[in-house]
Amino acid sequence: MNAPAERADAARNRLRILDAARRRLASDGFAALSLDAVAKEAGVGVGTVYRRFQNRAGLVYALIEDNETRFQQEFARHCADGSPTAHDRLRAFLHGLADLVEENRELLLLAESSAPAGRYRSGPFRRHHEQITGMVAELAPEADPAYLADLLLMAFTPGLFDFQRAERGWDVDRIKRGLDTLVTGIGAAGAQPPR
Repeated sequence: MNAPAERADAARNRLRILDAARRRLASDGFAALSLDAVAKEAGVGVGTVYRRFQNRAGLVYALIEDNETRFQQEFARHCADGSPTAHDRLRAFLHGLADLVEENRELLLLAESSAPAGRYRSGPFRRHHEQITGMVAELAPEADPAYLADLLLMAFTPGLFDFQRAERGWDVDRIKRGLDTLVTGIGAAGAQPPR
């Protein structure tokens, strides 16, 4: 059964609120993001924002979901160009995910601190897990694809990713090279005859 369609006025308010949140983030930074300030910026009642997003974490995840939509569209375009192998698709997916996390690093850190386990229940995480599981299953049929998907997604834990970027000084290309090594290892395991 499909979810009911969003009313036109609710959809407009949602867009206004998300745009206002982006403006507030750009001007005041992530730490100062509040639902009250976003409501004022959007020209809607505070109750409207709270009903729609419940709390700051809900608003942050809505922004992340919006960015996720763009990421998924880009990945779909990549897959439509020719017929990339499972190895190439998984590599492109992980590289795109690294770019997405880098672009949204502060937003993801804010979400992680607002709801520490919320990431694992979020739509984007579940979708990423399902997609990676499918690609790993194709690349290495004898492996445990769900477990390997969990391991690959650990690389994108906001706190770890930020630590690697800020404390270790690693650039995103280094992270991508590490992911490439993992993908190659999974592919090599898939090429081995079953035991």
